[in-house]
Amino acid sequence: MSRSPVRDFVVGLFILAGLAAIAYLSINVGGLSYNGPGGLTLYASFDQTGGLKARAPVVISGVKVGQIAGIELGSDYRARATLNLDAKLALPTDTTASIQTAGLLGDRYVALQLGGEEKTLKSGDEISFTESAVILERLIGKLVHNAPGPNDKTE
Repeated sequence: MSRSPVRDFVVGLFILAGLAAIAYLSINVGGLSYNGPGGLTLYASFDQTGGLKARAPVVISGVKVGQIAGIELGSDYRARATLNLDAKLALPTDTTASIQTAGLLGDRYVALQLGGEEKTLKSGDEISFTESAVILERLIGKLVHNAPGPNDKTE
């Protein structure tokens, strides 16, 4: 049986297509993305991030509009998140950022609620109104330690 150059070429194309598909899936599953230059960069400070990570989504009304570029400790000892958003957004200055959980025990993400101001945030601005993450362990601890005992009377 002799080797056919056409068959070798087709097999080579098939292998290249497979490698390209694996690379594409690896990048998508890893959450790596390139938003290009000129994105809207905003900052938000939180008392508690509750496990929020870099590359977590930023959503408005359930639609992804960006991602967390990084989280660092600010000069006021609060967590300062850098939000990399779609450059086409025009967010009012009274926009609120809150850390939410996807599902009961899912991953954290930042949800933006738009305000009613006419002035808009510019790249490099800080979101003034933030709501930190709700920590499930703290809620359970408060429930356990502040719950009335069996002999306590409630009026």
